[in-house]
Amino acid sequence: MPKKSMTKQLYMVVERYKDAAAVYRRLWDRGRMGPEGLEFVAAWFDENLECGYRLVKTHDRRLLDEWMANWKDLVDFVEVSAVTLPEEAGEKVAARMKQATVVGGE
Repeated sequence: MPKKSMTKQLYMVVERYKDAAAVYRRLWDRGRMGPEGLEFVAAWFDENLECGYRLVKTHDRRLLDEWMANWKDLVDFVEVSAVTLPEEAGEKVAARMKQATVVGGE
């Protein structure tokens, strides 16, 4: 039986709080409510504490979805897969350019 990949994907998550006071109250009462396997890497917030920018890692996208579902009544989310290494980003750009050249040249 093949082993499940444990490679972790990095995600940038933008959080827009519908009711910031309620968000912080729930956070105080229940914690982050993140499932095991979802790693909170870093976070930044606007000066009014009404919008957050968070980096998370997980080997299973469903864990990110589960965490966001715990907060969706109070937070609107936008999430994107992220790459941090210039080399990795460069490889993805090169692959995309190569594909565009092949498709455009046909």
